Amino acid sequence: MTSRSVLVLGAGMVGVSCALALQQRGFAVTLIDRREPGRETSYGNAGVLSRSSIVPLNNPSLFGSLPGYLGNRSAALHLDLRRLVTEPGWMLRFLWEARPSMAAARIAALDSLTRHTVPLHRALMQQAGVAHRLRENGTLKLWRSQAGAAKAVAEQAFLARHGIEAEILDRQALSGLEPSLRPIFPAGLLFPGNASVDAPGAVVAAYAELFTRRGGALTQAGVTALRRDGEGWQADTDRGPFRADQLVVALGPWSADLLKPLGLDPPLGVERGYHRHLVAQDGARLSRPLYDVEAAYFMAPMEQGIRITSGVELAGRDAPDNHRQIDAVTASAREALPLGDGDGETWRGSRPTLPDSLPMIGPAPRHPGLWLAFGNQHIGFSTGPVTGEILAAQMAGETPLVDPAPFAPGRYIA
Repeated sequence: MTSRSVLVLGAGMVGVSCALALQQRGFAVTLIDRREPGRETSYGNAGVLSRSSIVPLNNPSLFGSLPGYLGNRSAALHLDLRRLVTEPGWMLRFLWEARPSMAAARIAALDSLTRHTVPLHRALMQQAGVAHRLRENGTLKLWRSQAGAAKAVAEQAFLARHGIEAEILDRQALSGLEPSLRPIFPAGLLFPGNASVDAPGAVVAAYAELFTRRGGALTQAGVTALRRDGEGWQADTDRGPFRADQLVVALGPWSADLLKPLGLDPPLGVERGYHRHLVAQDGARLSRPLYDVEAAYFMAPMEQGIRITSGVELAGRDAPDNHRQIDAVTASAREALPLGDGDGETWRGSRPTLPDSLPMIGPAPRHPGLWLAFGNQHIGFSTGPVTGEILAAQMAGETPLVDPAPFAPGRYIA
């Protein structure tokens, strides 16, 4: 097995994690991406390492929220109607997967992934020399309305059934945890099992540096096509061809572009999102990321300042920016914490999403030696290392630490 060579395409959290896990099992790995590691989707998240994210976006409650979403009256989701017209099949399948009969299986699958999030990241951050970026003081979920107290109780009970701890907070308890927050949240939950980092892109870059220190090859090149090369695979790039015995596609929202010419057409969509960095004023501080439920944004302390992230935008991957959501949540965030202006930059990225909200991890049907690892939706930063472990174990003929069946590519492509 040690003589086997692998190309891993994609240097986001998922791709770098796959490269490290394969390298650990003795594979000779070349990691290829058009940009530096961690500069695309993995850069723009709230930095949360979430044990508690076990309910997909398209869960049964989506149907009750649908009228508001279709009218674009919620900051949580903005629907580009052009996507509804151009991709009606994907949108309908996304809704179909939200039916109640599917919920338990989806939740169980996500639960199996997220339970490994913090331990695997903690180990990798120690090995990569960036343990100082890890915060293990939990994350917050906050409600502005009085109805939030009942919702917090219900969510606490639901998570407890899955072995996930959540502490109910009232206004006074929240003030004790985060004194700088304005008292606009009467109810909340603290998830002590969650962790976070202060620079997601820097963490991915550190993991990639760990990979190269251990002898891995990292190449910056744009991949243009894939093709069989005898018993192996070839990736054509703008820097020439690269060949190996096996190949992993971990290119996030760009993965389908290379697979379709091979006759593989995964129903891969995107959830776009935006962020901005603002400066805390009047000595205000934030110790951990928080999610403001009614206003639909994450606020997270980062190396660059206080990062505000928007909700989901269902638009084409390459459609023009629309700052409506990020403008709205920026105003809402200023209601919660004294915030001044930042650097003025608005970042936008695309999360790769499959209709069932589960990633695709495993061998590509009908193409021996081709492996797939993408579609981790909004928890790709959290679940990148466990995705890498599942895939590398399969490639090495080992038993994965997580049952790979729910993530098999064959559920969507034949």
